[in-house]
Amino acid sequence: MLIKAFAYLRVSGKGQIEGDGFTRQLDTIKRYAQAHDVRITKVFREEGVGGATDLENRPALLDLLEALAADGVKLVLIEKLDRLARDLLVQETIIGDLRKRGFDLLSVMEPDLLQNDPTRILMRQVFGAIAQYEKAMI
Repeated sequence: MLIKAFAYLRVSGKGQIEGDGFTRQLDTIKRYAQAHDVRITKVFREEGVGGATDLENRPALLDLLEALAADGVKLVLIEKLDRLARDLLVQETIIGDLRKRGFDLLSVMEPDLLQNDPTRILMRQVFGAIAQYEKAMI
């Protein structure tokens, strides 16, 4: 049985919009979806939005949340958690908001990190802190 899902892609710099970031992210998500009987019904592209930007300032993510509420889709696929956010607080806030609304988020390159057991939460938050550090060093 096919599971319906949305894909969420993000690149931070205006110069990255024409680069390979969107293509790479979508290809990775599509490979995962095909291998796991998931059908991507819509793709949301966040263009030129930094990874520390909160939910209220992400037009594509807000559109995705509206579509989830209207469409009956319950699953959102991302390539990696750093494509969701490169700020630990923003990452955890978005994950919590999706869960509170009854939606599932899956990072296709790190599928275990979104489980809700204490060890995976710790690892997800450590990786989130590393992504935040990397962003600060760039």
